[in-house]
Parts: sequence; C-alpha cells; structure tokens
Amino acid sequence: MVDSHDPESAESCSLTEDDVEPKLKYVRLSNDIKNILSEEAISCIAVHPRFLCLGTHWGRIHMLDHQGNCVHTVINRKENAHILSVNKISVDSRGEQIATCSDDGKVIISGLYTDENNQVLSTGKIIKAVELDPNHNRSGSGKRFIIGDNKLVMYEKTFLKGLKSTILSDSEGQVTAIKWNGQFVAWSSSLGIHVYDLNEKCSLGFIQWEEPKEGKLTDYRCNLNWSNATTLLIGWVDTVRICVIRKRNAVEVSTRNLPVHIVDPMSTFQTDFFICGIAPLETNQLVVLGYAKERDSETNKALRPILCVLQYNASDYIEICTDSLSMRGYEEYKCDDYHLDCLIDENQYFIVSPKDVVVANLYETDDRVQWLIEHGKFEQAMDVIATHGGKYSLITVARLYLDHLLSVQQFDEAARLCQRVFGTDKQLWEEEVYKFVKVKQLRSVSSYIPITDACKLNPHVYEMVLYEYLQLDPSGFLQLVKEWPPRLYNTKAVINAVNDHFNKKDANILLEALAILYTHEKEFDRALTMYLKLQHKDVFELITTYELYSMVKDCIVQLIELDSERAIAMLLKDKIPAEDVVRELEHCEQYLYRYLDAYDKVTSNEKFHWRLVNLYARYEPEKLLSFLKRSNSYPIQEAYDICQGLKFYPEMVYLLDKMGSTREALTIIMHNLQDVPMAIDFCKEHDDMDLWNDLINESVDKPHVMTKLLNSIAGFINPELLVDKIKPGQDIEGLKESIIKMLCGYSLQVSIQEGCNQILGADYFDMHEHIVRVQQGALCVTPDHVCGVCRRDIIVKDSMKTDIVMFNCRHYFHEPCLLDKYNLDICIVCNTKKLGSTGTF
Repeated sequence: MVDSHDPESAESCSLTEDDVEPKLKYVRLSNDIKNILSEEAISCIAVHPRFLCLGTHWGRIHMLDHQGNCVHTVINRKENAHILSVNKISVDSRGEQIATCSDDGKVIISGLYTDENNQVLSTGKIIKAVELDPNHNRSGSGKRFIIGDNKLVMYEKTFLKGLKSTILSDSEGQVTAIKWNGQFVAWSSSLGIHVYDLNEKCSLGFIQWEEPKEGKLTDYRCNLNWSNATTLLIGWVDTVRICVIRKRNAVEVSTRNLPVHIVDPMSTFQTDFFICGIAPLETNQLVVLGYAKERDSETNKALRPILCVLQYNASDYIEICTDSLSMRGYEEYKCDDYHLDCLIDENQYFIVSPKDVVVANLYETDDRVQWLIEHGKFEQAMDVIATHGGKYSLITVARLYLDHLLSVQQFDEAARLCQRVFGTDKQLWEEEVYKFVKVKQLRSVSSYIPITDACKLNPHVYEMVLYEYLQLDPSGFLQLVKEWPPRLYNTKAVINAVNDHFNKKDANILLEALAILYTHEKEFDRALTMYLKLQHKDVFELITTYELYSMVKDCIVQLIELDSERAIAMLLKDKIPAEDVVRELEHCEQYLYRYLDAYDKVTSNEKFHWRLVNLYARYEPEKLLSFLKRSNSYPIQEAYDICQGLKFYPEMVYLLDKMGSTREALTIIMHNLQDVPMAIDFCKEHDDMDLWNDLINESVDKPHVMTKLLNSIAGFINPELLVDKIKPGQDIEGLKESIIKMLCGYSLQVSIQEGCNQILGADYFDMHEHIVRVQQGALCVTPDHVCGVCRRDIIVKDSMKTDIVMFNCRHYFHEPCLLDKYNLDICIVCNTKKLGSTGTF
C-alpha cells in the first residue's frame, strides 16, 4: 500500500508539530494507481467500503480496491465514459450502480454486475452534480437519481422502463453539489444551500451563503456531507456550518401549514483556510481538508494542503491537530483541485489531488502508544495502555520510560516510576534495580524499594543500597539502618563494611549505625558501649526494650549525665534495687538528691528519708518544711541540728514543736522570725497559758505587738490578763480601738453562745412535741402486716373477732398470742433486741 520507492511516501505525507499528538496516520496509495496517474489527472472520487471510483479529466472512470489495485469490472474495460472531465461520481449503498456526470452534458448510470438498469442521459447542458438514491437497487425504489443544471431534477424509472423526470426545485444558477440522505436531499446553488424533503415534496429551507471577500462564491466548490440521518455538514469558501434537521411542534405545523421538519443551524464558524472537503469524526469533531489562503513567500506558489481535526461549538472551534500534506505537485494546484471523501463507519479518509491519493486513518491504540513513545511521552503512553490495552504491555513501556529517565538524570522520578509500575513484582525489581547501580543512584530508589515480606528482594540488593550510602552519604546510611528491618540484609556483612570504611570525619554517624547493627545482632554490650560513648539518648530505649538493667549498674552516673529525667524515670521502675542506685550515687549528691526526691514521690517506703533531710536542705530548701511535716522517718535532733546550722527558722520552729519545746519555738518566732501573727497562731494552736503568758510578757514593751494581741485574743484568753499588763501612761497607738474591738468580740462571743443555747433548747422541745404527736396518731393496719409471734397475717377472718395489739414501734400482734405470756405494755420484739436475745418470732 505504501510506495517504498517514492521519496514522498507515507512518512512525508504529513508534517505534524512534534509536540502535538496526531489523530490520523497517512498512507499514499500506489500499485496500479501509479500507472493511471502517470497518464491522467484525477478530477473526482467516490468511496465505497468495497472499492474506490476515480474520475479523470480525460473522462474515464477507474475502479480500484483500497490498496490502489485495479478491479476488473465492466467499468474499467470501457472506453472513455465521457469526452470531458468527470465532475461527480455517485455510488449506491450496495455498491452495485455507479452514476457519473460531466461537462459534456451526459449522465451515465452503469451497473457493475448487470447492464439491466444502465442509463445514458444526454441533457445538452453542463452537469456538475449527480446523486443516486442510496437505495437505488432496492425493489420498488424506482431506480431514482437526481441531477442538477439550472434546476434540481429527479429521474425515476417507469413501468415501461422509461425515465420520468420531476423538477424538484428551480436553482439560483448552476446546481454544484448534491448529497442524498434518506428522505432529505441537500444541494447547493450559486447563492446558498437548500434542503429538500422527498416525503413531503417541499423545501425545508434555504441557507444563503456570504460572498467571499475576494472572488465570487461560484469560484469555490461547495462541500456537503451527512454525519448521520439528520446532521448536515457544510464547508464552503472558508466557513463551516453544521445544521440539524428536527421536527417542528405539532401545533405549529397544523396551525401555520408548515413542513413537519425544519433545518436548524447549530454551529457556524470561520476558518483560516479555504475548505476543500469536510467529513465527520467523533462527537462534535470534524475532519476538514484545507487550502492555505497564503502563498509561498519565495515562489508565490501554493502551500501544502492541510488536514485539520476540529472540535466545534456554537460559534468557534478548537484545533485538535493539523497535518500538512505533501501531495505531489501541490505547488500548482488550486482549492477545487482537492477532494475529500470518507468511510464514516471505518473512520477512513481519502485525500485526492490530480496526481495523488492519500488515505488517512484514525490512530489506533498501538499507533498512539508508538507515537507517544517516540516523542518521549511515556506517561501518556502508559495511560493509553491502561485504558485501552493493545500489543504494547505496560511493563514494556515502563522499562523504556525508566531508561529514558535515567538517561536524562531524573533519578527520583525514575524511582517513583518503579514503585508505581513494578509494585510487588519481585522479579521486575531485581531486574531493573541494577540500572540504578550502573549510574550510582541506588540512593534515589531506596525510599521506594519494597521491604515487606510480600515482596522481599534478594539480600544482595539491599546490601548494595547500603554500601552506596556508606560510601557516598553516611547520614543516609544511618537513616536506612534505622528504617530497614534487619531481616532484609546480612547484618554481619554490613558491620564488616562499616568497619572497613570507618573514618574520623563521620565517626559519630558510623558509631551510631554500628550500635544499631550490634543491637540487631543482639550484641547488646557493644551497642550499649557505643551509645554511651556517643552520649546518645537512644541508649535508654535500648535498655528498656531489651531489659538490660543488669548491664547498667556501673554506668548510672553516665546515664543521669546524659538525660537525668529519663535516667531517673528508668531507675524508678524497680528493675534495679534502690540500694544499688544510692550506692552508685554516693559521690554525686546532686544526682542522689534528684533520684531520692523522685523515689519519694512514687513509693511509700521511707527508708531513705534520713538522707533527704540534708539533701533538701542543700539543694531545695523550700521543700524541706513540707517534707519534715509529712515524714516520720528521720532523726529529729539531727534534722534540727542541720536546720539550726543553716538558720532555717520555720523548720526549727516545727521541729522544736515536734520535740515538745514549744516555748523555745515561740522564742524563735518572736526573736528570729519576728512574725507576730505566726506567734499568735502558734499560741492559739496549742492553747497553753504558759505560751500566752510568754507572748504577753514579750509584748508589754512593744506597743505594735500589744495592738495585734488585743485584736486577736478574744475567745482564747481573758482580756483582763493583757489589759492588766499595760502600764499607766504607756503610749500604744490604736489602743482605744483595739480595746473596743476586743470587748465587742468578747461580747459577741458571749451573745453567740447564749443564742446557741436558746436554739438548742427550742429545737429540743419542738422535736419532743413532734414525737408525742406522731405516737398519738392512728396506725394503719393492712393485710400485708404479720403477727410478730405467730408470723401469720395480722388480719384474720374468723368468728372469734380476734383483737390486734399494736405498738408505736410498728410491731403488730394477735392478742391471743400475747395472753398469759407477755407484758402487754412492752413490745416483745424491741425488748428482745435490747436484751441481746437471739430468739425470733
């Protein structure tokens, strides 16, 4: 099909921008058509799913298959059908009849298999258009065909095998194009396009076309095509119009006497080129053959024709792709020298020039994938394969894409591609990962390489990644050692590699990595040593995870120096005896204090409280007093001596009070602390007259103290004791107010006591009265009550009319059950309980 000896073969048929994915692929017809074109020039074409029909300027008709080979039929064996150029060829839908017309005025109907319905019609006029009924060979169809000169005329075969002509419509000038589809016929005149309804025998409307800016409308061929039963495509000059034939509203048809159908333009837009042919593609898409309006700037000759795929809307279009076609002799041709025909169902398009025929087909899946691969659009290629399949596999394209990414040094993107495409395919990973080895970029793929049991690769692969990191990125090596589970690789081999590549520059990083690797190997002593050497806080996790408490007895101080909070929290877990910890911290009192302080908070054991007194005094004195108050497990005298030496007076007061030396404690409060309110509260707390006397004696010569005493002693001691101590003439500021306040307070206290006594008395009598009233009230007896002696229902139906005895304690008895046995003045149940009896009733 492709002429390989032709310098303008399929590869040069189109020139598409490299970055735009083409919609169509092209093949130039060769074989027998080359011989035809060497002698003749094509004037028109008609395409059928079974063959091609070419009309030439010599008036001949050639039938070929879709590969360009001549088909041996009656048509090919005939001499020239016309004496002038063939203007139009029409083929019926079954491919059995062919109609041709020419400027010689003849219309010829020829059968491919029989001459029964052959016709030769000589009109004596130039005929530019002829169209066979698509159902021409159907029985009873009338063998109709339509021609156009200055009228639109339909011919049909009569009963006597004659031809009956019917003028369908007059034309505004020459009829230049006809396209028949079902009951509708579209045709063009010199002014515009008509649509005729053969069923209703009327015109559905006229679409007048604008005259071009240069030349006349008749200088350009009108191109008509039907995309379906009701959609008409029109391309004329440089304007495209898409019209839809729809039914009118039934009411409108009946009331206004209008045709049932109407032609409704739905899209109109102008192109940048002259239109040589138009055909449908997909929904809202067209294939348009165009002729450039511009000329070659150097030679002033015509430019290559173009084939555009357009997506249209109401008034504009989007150019999806445009291909420049290298047709033979294109420099010498005009717009009307090109033709476009198509097989709609097969999406196959035939582009014709006088000396060339090129076939365009939609890009199939494999074609698209190949083009995308060739243009480096691998992502799109994989999307197409994932959606549509084809001969290319996703893995094949992914491998090509991977090679491409590595070649352009997009290593991270290449690694992500591996993860996305290879997934959990162990074999693919192991095959392709070596490509990263060659470019020393295993580091890029390390984040994506599978590490799960479902897709565990050969240990050698992981070791290669680690070796590359070890040599080029020690920090990354350490991170991988932390992240990767040790089951992926041989830890001993990696340890040996670290030791072989050890250097001082990265010593800390490599030591930490070794600590982790030794942990994986369960050589915990080495791991612990390295963590401590590094002063690394992961040592705590190591100890707690693997319970290495027995190994850390000799390095407790180092652990506290590293992180005192975590170390002490670990030591408090009772995994190491507290005695051992205290012994290790003997020479580090501050650490010992932190440990014992924390230890005291989590345990009720007070065996180390004797040490805490001195430690609190030295490192956190503000906690000492509260500690002394809540603990009883320390030597009081020793604690007092420590506080006395450090002059901790509040603590001394507490300890003296605890030892019973309250008067000495009061002396410290008055002389050392000089805290009068504290001294008063201290005396109130102990309520000891000796302490009050000491305080009063201390206050006699101190007017400000005397004032505070006068304000505070009411209710605790007799105010006379203090007032008698005031010396005549002694100047005490606020004395009058203080005495008044004291007396008022004393009087208030007396009044309160009297009021309380009255309230108590009144409450007593009220309660007594209530009890008497309740006990004098009636008692309710119901069938639910039982006798306290016989335990039967208290209400008995008998002729004896048994009496019931009830007590205020709510116990009930039958009177016969009590006669001659018990004292009726006392409830035997309550009395038995008081006496402690164990009997029941």
